[in-house]
Amino acid sequence: MIGLAITQTADATDRPNIVIIIVDDMGVSDIGCYGSEIPTPNLDQMAAQGLKFSQFYNTGRCCPTRATLLTGLYSHQSGIGWMTTDQKAPGYRGHLNDQCVTIADVLGNAGYLTAMTGKWHVGFNHGVTPWNRGFDRSLNLPAGGLHFWDQTGSKGGTKMYFNGEEVPRDDPRFNPPWYGTDLWTDQGIRFIDEAIAANKPFFLYLAHVAPHFPCMAPEETIAKYRGRYMDGWDQLRRERHRRQIESGFVSADWDLTPRPEPIPAWNSLSAEERKRYDDMMAIYAAMLEEVDRNIGKLNAALKERGQLDNTLILFLSDNGGNAEAGVSGRYEGDHPGDAHSNVFVGRCWAHLSNTPFRKYKHYNHEGGIATPLIAQWPAAIDRDHTRNGWVDTPTHLIDLMATCVDLGQAEYPDQHNGQTIHPMAGQSLRPLLTGQGDFDDRPLYWEHEGNAAIRVGSWKLVRQGMRGKWELFDLAADRTEQHDRSAEYPSKVEQMRKQWRTWAKSVNAIPKPTKKKT
Repeated sequence: MIGLAITQTADATDRPNIVIIIVDDMGVSDIGCYGSEIPTPNLDQMAAQGLKFSQFYNTGRCCPTRATLLTGLYSHQSGIGWMTTDQKAPGYRGHLNDQCVTIADVLGNAGYLTAMTGKWHVGFNHGVTPWNRGFDRSLNLPAGGLHFWDQTGSKGGTKMYFNGEEVPRDDPRFNPPWYGTDLWTDQGIRFIDEAIAANKPFFLYLAHVAPHFPCMAPEETIAKYRGRYMDGWDQLRRERHRRQIESGFVSADWDLTPRPEPIPAWNSLSAEERKRYDDMMAIYAAMLEEVDRNIGKLNAALKERGQLDNTLILFLSDNGGNAEAGVSGRYEGDHPGDAHSNVFVGRCWAHLSNTPFRKYKHYNHEGGIATPLIAQWPAAIDRDHTRNGWVDTPTHLIDLMATCVDLGQAEYPDQHNGQTIHPMAGQSLRPLLTGQGDFDDRPLYWEHEGNAAIRVGSWKLVRQGMRGKWELFDLAADRTEQHDRSAEYPSKVEQMRKQWRTWAKSVNAIPKPTKKKT
């Protein structure tokens, strides 16, 4: 291993461009090819021509996912075991630490032009910015929540930065009035043009803010969906599950998780309540249509520029559907869904988003950590070694850095800026993308807010909260986590619990800070 000061000399023509697209707070079943009724034709086409991963994992929360994606480490190793508050413990400093590097650091040193647009959220408030963590170009928000150029409300004061300088949201360079999903894509394409002009391969990290609350979208898009959700979450969940079985994403042998008791049956609601819930989900669906439309725009731009065939695009979500606003969600404003409103879809629709799994964002049950991963790379992807385009190998965000290092013919450092860098935690997805080479089995681990899990083969041990009971599931037979096997296999529970604890100590997940806020 060598430091990042050494410039790589690999021929750019041997290496793909790499685009990682992440959306915010989208459940595993919210796009068409994973079961949704929301039309996502561009993502569906990418999946049909590329690959769909059936067992790809995030970390269950926005900040830790972004830290893991960017660094190839478990989030506590990079300093972001929780959010961006500094809790004065090594795994919980609230920002990327000096013992990690980003994909942009590594690929930039290998001759790539590195760019990002959208949500940062890995310690901007502590001075950790895209431009001092390897990105040559950036148009970013410190965190997220901003969708419209003239947005007001709780996120209305959000600032925006262009290549390291604060810029007004009505800056004429961004052609206001704009909607954020368009802005992040359009500026990403302009950064790609800079790379092409410089004759460099490019790495673009496109971090959409959608569909995170406050849920907002153009009115003409929302209008398409009003009334679509009057069938309610019970019926729509059964329909999504049926499509998931038909597509091969899930097994018919896995029980569909029942509606949790706090969520009311749809047919128990009043007409007024149904209309309110329908409109909330119409806004959310409109946000995802806008994301999909922009993915089509990006693909068209790459094709027009002769870059599509040798560009690896990876699409994923940062966590499961978001139930944070509770059963009722939020539906505030004179015109819900516009730039001055405040809409959260809440627990009822999050239960639909995470079909067929248990729990939501924050948790380490499958509903919190399972994400779609779609891979498109026309020049190299081989579908013949897969199950009709499905990759069933358990994989994780930690693998994205290793994939970029491998495909970019880059060197991952053991030293950077005088600091010792943690070794990569993951391994390259190349064998799963191309059908060439081996991808080794390994355990996978999670911890967030005391929620914890370990997966070894098909066995998963998972806990809700620091004092929660450990549950044991055989995911091959029961990925929806309906049949706890811990009483049958107490020795396996103890073995996996100890294995998790050893890992947790090694990555600074424990000891945990005594308080979340300082």
